[in-house]
Amino acid sequence: MSIRPFRDIKRKKTKVINVGNIKIGGDNPILCQTMTNTLTTDIKATIKQINEVVDEGADLVRVSCPDQDSTKALKEITKHSQVPIIADIHFHYERAIEAAENGAKCLRINPGNIGNKKKIYEVLQAARNNNCAIRIGVNAGSLEKDILEKYKEPCPEALVESAQRNIQILEDQNFFNFKVSVKSSDVFLSIAAYRQLSQVCDYPLHLGITEAGSFIPGSIKSSIGLGTLLLEGIGDTIRISLSDDPIKEVKIGNEILKSLSLKNRGVKIISCPTCARQAFQVIDVVKVLEEKLSHIKTPITLSVIGCVVNGPGEAAQTDIGITGGGKGSNMLYLNGLQSQKISNDDIISKVVELVEKKALEIENKK
Repeated sequence: MSIRPFRDIKRKKTKVINVGNIKIGGDNPILCQTMTNTLTTDIKATIKQINEVVDEGADLVRVSCPDQDSTKALKEITKHSQVPIIADIHFHYERAIEAAENGAKCLRINPGNIGNKKKIYEVLQAARNNNCAIRIGVNAGSLEKDILEKYKEPCPEALVESAQRNIQILEDQNFFNFKVSVKSSDVFLSIAAYRQLSQVCDYPLHLGITEAGSFIPGSIKSSIGLGTLLLEGIGDTIRISLSDDPIKEVKIGNEILKSLSLKNRGVKIISCPTCARQAFQVIDVVKVLEEKLSHIKTPITLSVIGCVVNGPGEAAQTDIGITGGGKGSNMLYLNGLQSQKISNDDIISKVVELVEKKALEIENKK
């Protein structure tokens, strides 16, 4: 059972590009990506982290390539990745060429520090030869010198001018398989820059608040910035930049998309903040259920409400629902209808059983 949004989000129709076997832009799903924080030269650790974030729901994974040993490592890393690998390149255009030749399906280059046009042309040729996409990654912290001198400081107009300049360079070389980002650590600057770029650019946009900070402040900044833009129909891929485990970046990114009904993956739990009326320990139950149901990839809605004030109403809109009742006797709902009473001790095991059964039924119907 899915809840129909009161207001459908009308996405801007962008050009469609290919990153490996994945299409980005147009009517294609908005994708969530993250970036490894292992040493790329530690091949085993990097592959392990890629597999972990993909299992959490990452659609794309970016890997930093600061030196030649790192780009060499890509040759083995890309063989073991279930999703396309994006090579993160700064300063050294040779690394971009090597990354394309060693299996990267997209090159993230920051034109402000990659070098002159001749170097960019060589990167484009390597990308073309290896069916590799490009992300033009404009960043408020590394704008071209002349643009920074013109505007005196990073501002939306500066970021957009940098993006347009580099879009023109790629288009002049008949290279069109690229997406664009205009990131800043400032929420307001980022929102304004993406809005302006969306007005003048039809290429897919990669959204992010760069260097957003640690888990809580970074998640909040990213939710505000990306949520605002996504609600306006702007954005084709997203990345939450946290000073934390990349798995958490994926969790937050997918939760933002799920909250806006832009992505359906896994169990969506609706739960109350608890009060003295709760008939069971909602917080503890939800924590355990999140862990025990993390393996479920099928979209399922689950409500866990501690009392009858809002419980029946929420349960009416979810696939499975639990509403707290008196004396440890709670009501289980299936597809919005009362099913049976259930004791506090049986809540977790019964809900896990029902969710797994529901997921199997849905998958078998596909």
